[in-house]
Amino acid sequence: MTQNNSLSVVRSVFLREVEVICSIGLHDFERAEKQRVLIDVEVRLDPDNEPTADTVADTLDYDQVREAVITLAEAQHYDLQETLARRIFDRISAMKDVVGVAVTTQKPDVYPNCKTVAYRLSNIG
Repeated sequence: MTQNNSLSVVRSVFLREVEVICSIGLHDFERAEKQRVLIDVEVRLDPDNEPTADTVADTLDYDQVREAVITLAEAQHYDLQETLARRIFDRISAMKDVVGVAVTTQKPDVYPNCKTVAYRLSNIG
């Protein structure tokens, strides 16, 4: 079977609904206690740098992505989801082989009549 070289390769890593308990929000009821936040991250990797060996040293370590999300979310109070998403976006953008990032933060418990209140920051088309 011949490979069609006209097809572009996309390499992505996804972390879905990383759950953190953090201090976030503008409202007094949000500041009164930490709340649950769900964070999705898509990391687009350099398509020309696919691992040649079956070793984590040859690629992006998912543990580093997860730890960055948790550490940043728990580090301080954030008034805005936008600020938290930006901090995560910037940290992951600086990691090995990363060429694009999308971060979505969701507050599922903030309003009783909303499933979630979310914000997305992305440079992935």
